[in-house]
Amino acid sequence: MAAGDPERARYCGRLSYLCLKLTLITYSTTFWLIGALVLGVGIYAEIERQKYKTLESAFLAPAIILIVLGIVMFLVSFVGVLASLRDNLCLLQAFMYILGICLLIELTGGVVALIFRNQTIKFLNDNIRRGIENYYDDLDFKNIMDSVQKQTDIINTMCGYKTIDQERLSVQDVIYVRGCTNAVLIWFLDNYTIMAGVLLGILLPQFVGVLLSLLYITRVEDIITEHKLSESLFGDPRPRAAPELAGAGCCMCYPG
Repeated sequence: MAAGDPERARYCGRLSYLCLKLTLITYSTTFWLIGALVLGVGIYAEIERQKYKTLESAFLAPAIILIVLGIVMFLVSFVGVLASLRDNLCLLQAFMYILGICLLIELTGGVVALIFRNQTIKFLNDNIRRGIENYYDDLDFKNIMDSVQKQTDIINTMCGYKTIDQERLSVQDVIYVRGCTNAVLIWFLDNYTIMAGVLLGILLPQFVGVLLSLLYITRVEDIITEHKLSESLFGDPRPRAAPELAGAGCCMCYPG
């Protein structure tokens, strides 16, 4: 029974290595394709937007956001695909650290936005006012504003005839008295379960990627250590050059 334990451990190690490798390849490839799709949609939307827009603010262009998001997803996921295929420790660590940094930035940004809520609302209001001044100059922004106003019942908020200088309570039956930003914030609070699901859908895949990368890096390092140990005990019939041995800890692939 004792004699079979090393063989069983070796088999379990090999199986865990293959499972982690296939899972990480599937994970990285999936988000690589999603990144390519988002990038393609963003490029197409930006090409269409350029035909009609005169507004120069990139903040008001959803197509720019899609392009940036697509580029980041495509490049980071490609690193993950290449690293998992080649068992390259440098690329695997880079992939894990990049995902971890992105996750940390998103969490920090959310916390900062909540702490400095007034400044966040002021920032949104300033950009919305800037967009309203150029309402017909950017089709994307116009469509977003129209959709938000229809969904949150704030049409005619700012343009009620002879009502702007009156008290809010006295005109609440005449016009919608909630502004765009407040209406959106109220909608977020009323639909907190949906927002929690969206946030979980954004953050959870990144956390899973970090965890998969960490487990896979640990498994590859164990295999490299076992391989080096077997070489030191039984000798390596193939002579290796010094540069190859020097870089083995960083770029050595799983021995076939």
